[in-house]
Amino acid sequence: MSSETSEAKPLAANEILKAASHHLRGTIADELADSSTGAITEDAGQLTKFHGLYLQDDRDLRVALKKAGKEKAFSFMLRVRLPGGKATPSQWLVLDKLAADVASPSLRLTTRQTFQFHGVLKGNVKKLIKGMHKALLDSIAACGDVNRNVMAPPNHERSTAAQEVYEHAKAWSEYALPKTRAYHEIYLDEELVAGGEPEQEPMYGDTYLPRKFKTGFVLPPSNDVDIFSQDLGFIAIIENDQLVGYNVTAGGGLGMSHGNSETFPRLADVLGFIAPDQVNKIGDAILTTQRDFGDRTNRKHARLKYTIEDRGVEWFKAEVQKRSGIIFQAPRAYHFSTIQDPVGWHECADGNWFYGLHILSGRIVDKDGWMMKTALREIAAIHTGDFRLTPSQNLSIAGVTPAMKPQIEAILAKHGLDKENDRSGLRLNALSCVALPTCGLALAESERALPDILEKFEVVFDEYGLHHDAISLRITGCPNGCARLYLGAGYNGTRLNRLFSPSTTIENAIEMLRPIIKSYSLERQSGEGFGDYCNRVVLPADATFHSVGTPIAA
Repeated sequence: MSSETSEAKPLAANEILKAASHHLRGTIADELADSSTGAITEDAGQLTKFHGLYLQDDRDLRVALKKAGKEKAFSFMLRVRLPGGKATPSQWLVLDKLAADVASPSLRLTTRQTFQFHGVLKGNVKKLIKGMHKALLDSIAACGDVNRNVMAPPNHERSTAAQEVYEHAKAWSEYALPKTRAYHEIYLDEELVAGGEPEQEPMYGDTYLPRKFKTGFVLPPSNDVDIFSQDLGFIAIIENDQLVGYNVTAGGGLGMSHGNSETFPRLADVLGFIAPDQVNKIGDAILTTQRDFGDRTNRKHARLKYTIEDRGVEWFKAEVQKRSGIIFQAPRAYHFSTIQDPVGWHECADGNWFYGLHILSGRIVDKDGWMMKTALREIAAIHTGDFRLTPSQNLSIAGVTPAMKPQIEAILAKHGLDKENDRSGLRLNALSCVALPTCGLALAESERALPDILEKFEVVFDEYGLHHDAISLRITGCPNGCARLYLGAGYNGTRLNRLFSPSTTIENAIEMLRPIIKSYSLERQSGEGFGDYCNRVVLPADATFHSVGTPIAA
């Protein structure tokens, strides 16, 4: 441990667990085979996160099951590793069927451009992973103290440069994967090879990273991946329609612990410019610097943002340059103007089309009169392009040929999905986490409450002629933000929001915001977004900064 702080304090329990896990194996295999319980131990549950699995239970059923003397309704949530959110139609069909056969019927698209399965019973975990494996998909490093799913611009066929950015994101995802064969042995029945050289983790070591590590690639003017919230970011620089390199960012993160002032959100710093072929080398140097200097005594202080905040940007930059042998050039100019996903039909440079489909909270499910899961299955059965999951929990049906376009239009119309994009600007920009009933951190509703919250706010925005304005709303059920109201974030992701009210209900929030919404409609400057107006007019200069992922963020 290179950190002086880490040497002076006892290691966090997770560090001891990882060191003793035989590279993430632990007792997982034996515990999954134990049919006497639907759960696994807490230690095994910490290790399964590295394999994309979280143990959860249905909290709606807890009280009734406890009264009946029964075990909690345990199940697993699984995240797929899907760099840049790209999936083929055949992979879509496999995932759709697996959701129906071994999980809850729905699929959920996440803000890290991947799929989540919910309601996976213990006996179905291996069936799910083996089914994914046949479709060349896995959940390795989708969670845990490693580099997680790598984000990239979803519609990369729009230009040659965008395609290059996607390829670099995919290459970094593969480069930064753990090398342990634990996943293959536990879930795919690969036999442990006896003898020979001991297994090595050249990038991660025996204890991996102090905490999770998130990477994103972004192509201005869109900041759809929210680049300043990432531990590691690459801002593509385009000159004369050519990708000439990246501005590298480090140290972003939106998480905080409620009531703990030593934890806070932080926007990433721009370290400098690099050439395209230096991505993996710089990424390696940044990741291993965090590996060696991140806080391994306090997991709430273990993200890269705290390492940089404590030691300083210049120290961090110098360490990365020393490890990589690369000297950062001065950052190149760039500009972000939006985060919104394009919806509807858009023609690409190659003559094909993509269709951006809004999906509230990323939940793909069939309901009476609204058969989204069925519609997308029908599209996947005939589609010759692919699917792109977006950072806003939406879907891009990409690579649609002119000949195929009418067929896909017909399927969308048959199931009413052609009207899904004809929504308010507030609805099209709303995001929510899953929260209750399955998230163990949730203390309040989020996804289930979002439709009702939107309806109430839409009445007010419509009243003042703001139906189509792109205003971003975020809902979370965890204690990091629940019942608190934050305003004033930059719509392009370059400014955090700030505390407006420390305690409120939705009804009170609407009444507090009504006069602000009205004044915004009457007094805003040309091109001024709602968050910019709140930041300029409404919020006091010393208002507390907070993350974007909170109940109301504009």
